[in-house]
Amino acid sequence: MKFLLSTLLLFALIPNAKGDIYTYTDASGIVHFSNIRVSKSDKVAVSAQRDESRLMQAFERVQVGQADRYAPLVAEAAQTYRIDAALLHAVISAESGYNPVAVSRKGAAGLMQLMPETARRYGVENSFDPAQNIRGGAQYLGYLLQLFGNNTELALAAYNAGENAVIRHGYSIPPYRETLGYVPKVLKLQKNYRSIL
Repeated sequence: MKFLLSTLLLFALIPNAKGDIYTYTDASGIVHFSNIRVSKSDKVAVSAQRDESRLMQAFERVQVGQADRYAPLVAEAAQTYRIDAALLHAVISAESGYNPVAVSRKGAAGLMQLMPETARRYGVENSFDPAQNIRGGAQYLGYLLQLFGNNTELALAAYNAGENAVIRHGYSIPPYRETLGYVPKVLKLQKNYRSIL
């Protein structure tokens, strides 16, 4: 049963899964999963519409639990650098999922995924220290908000793609797939955090 549940979760959390997942048991008693309905007797194991929202709600509950853990550090940094605490939580959630030892392929590290040069720029000696990482990330985000006239969308685009990319593209969101997805995702998370924090 545990294997079945974890398999269902795995299928349900695949970001590009748009359709239902079907299951059937063969004559040997082996359970099979497929995104294609082979016969009318196949049962829907994961409904794309019904279960996606339920799983997202469960995911958000986990995120809120993690947010509570770092709330004092976020609140202090938000007050110091005059940033919406919900925005900081949203960036942390999008960047690392509240994993303080996360490291990206490009070398960004910690809760707010600071690049080594950004960490040095803001005096962060240990990017895996949550207090230092949040302080440095908040300071950088505050700088970006100031640079782009408190335009949150441009500041987030710069946080993701770099401030020079935003400037190079005429002070607009660069047409990079990752950045175009990142900005609305963080804004949505910010709205969610405002309603629950």
